[in-house]
Amino acid sequence: MKTSVVKFSTYGILVGFTAFFAGLYFDITTNEIFGYATIIASLVFVYFGIRHFRDTQNNGKLSFKKGMVIGLLISLFTAIGIAIADYMYTAVINPDFFEEYAEMMKAKDPTVEIMEFTSGQAALFMLAIVFVIGLIITLISSLLLQRK
Repeated sequence: MKTSVVKFSTYGILVGFTAFFAGLYFDITTNEIFGYATIIASLVFVYFGIRHFRDTQNNGKLSFKKGMVIGLLISLFTAIGIAIADYMYTAVINPDFFEEYAEMMKAKDPTVEIMEFTSGQAALFMLAIVFVIGLIITLISSLLLQRK
């Protein structure tokens, strides 16, 4: 189990980091869409990690519970990796990001209220979003891949 979690979490983190930083070359609207695509692409490895465990390490068998454990661990590590990338961007690479984003949103709609975030809060928010999406993918993957 450990091998599958480490291997497929690493793939998820690498895809997440690479796509996160590649997405910085887009405008903010395109980057938002690209960001969600990045999350999904990173979390596809949940399915592959569970399947890899079932097929290569567990003699073709997989309980729903074991699939959930593997998938949630892969999701958690991938979420942590993407949250670190988010933190690095907003704290180090572009510390003015939140101000720039607020100005852009107010230019589009002067009545809009923007919540203020710190880099740490934004990273935790990103971790939560990625993990919740990973939970959904884990549920679906565990249901599809379970075998007695």
